[in-house]
Amino acid sequence: MTSPLSNRVLNMEESATLRMAALGREVKAKGHDVISLSLGEPDFDTPEHIKMAAKKALDAGHTKYTPVPGIPALREAVSEKFKRENGLEYSPAQIVVSTGAKQSIANLANALLNPGDEAIILGPYWVSYSDIVKVAEGTPVIVTAGIEDDFKVTPEAIEAAITDRTKFMLFSSPCNPTGSVYTADELAAISKMLGRHPHVHVISDEIYEHINFTGKHASIGTFPEVKDRTITVNGFSKGFAMTGWRLGYIGAPLHIAKACAKLQGQCTSGANSIAQWAGVEALNTSLKPSMDMKEAFGKRREMMIAGLEAIDGLRVNRPQGAFYIFPDVSAFFGKSNGEFTINNSDDMAEYLLLSKYVATVTGAAFGAPDCIRISYAASEEQLQKAIERISEALTALK
Repeated sequence: MTSPLSNRVLNMEESATLRMAALGREVKAKGHDVISLSLGEPDFDTPEHIKMAAKKALDAGHTKYTPVPGIPALREAVSEKFKRENGLEYSPAQIVVSTGAKQSIANLANALLNPGDEAIILGPYWVSYSDIVKVAEGTPVIVTAGIEDDFKVTPEAIEAAITDRTKFMLFSSPCNPTGSVYTADELAAISKMLGRHPHVHVISDEIYEHINFTGKHASIGTFPEVKDRTITVNGFSKGFAMTGWRLGYIGAPLHIAKACAKLQGQCTSGANSIAQWAGVEALNTSLKPSMDMKEAFGKRREMMIAGLEAIDGLRVNRPQGAFYIFPDVSAFFGKSNGEFTINNSDDMAEYLLLSKYVATVTGAAFGAPDCIRISYAASEEQLQKAIERISEALTALK
């Protein structure tokens, strides 16, 4: 009997981060003390003034349908935020608010790609990028860099992948999963190269911009060569600890913004009304809570780097943003503790969870099969325990 499901769904990969989180919960339900370092979710609560804005919105009766591209107050706030913090010029009409940055990227893929169109994805890449492109009937073209290059792709490597079918280049900075940050000079070089390819749009995912240890976030949309064909994606989940609020947005050329709103109008319509009013408050008030979170993440980063660098066989670089460490674990491939044999990063992630109850994510899901992703969005106490457990697990491999 043939399956009633579409090939689109049958060929889609399950999110590896969500799968590991679910497996971690299963192991925990059996009574084990699981340290979950698999999800990209700040362990901080949403700042109080943002929660109060949501309560005020409820009391004011802001509980009706919202305009598909977002309430005017939020689109205005996003426009001003782009100008004030990023040097980007997007009018409110060029802003589309969605149910999370993931929906924003899915909107863009479906609005821009025809069957067979190519999308260059800079890797290692966020786990959903590739499948979002495939669902939109595009062809993902992965251009990747290794730990020796801080996981940052060169303009020459990108240009070698460009064809007449290339529709856009998609990347994140600060990057999930590596924590790498493209500097202004590196983005300038990429933009200069793209100036020779005017048919290629740029989708820049900047959801981690407030968790940036370089001192200054750079947006590729500020460079003249790509200014008029860059779509900037952002949201509230990471920098404001608002993951459950499901609120993201884009700034885009007007015709692309209208296309995304048209598509969204037939799928989900406007984003949650209460969350949008909370978003207005987040953008129009002090960033101090976000900066306090960044400071805490910075301390955790140093702890994690020091602890993991002390483990023989691990290769660890110094990520400049987000809250991830992305060590190369390939030195352990082929080794065993007598019960588990590590053949790849999938095995490594499973081994750490089942033997020492530390949940991580295989790097293969991000296009880097020699690595695993470790989130340090957890307490310092939990992170210290995790380092000790990982060290014990890896030391046992012979």
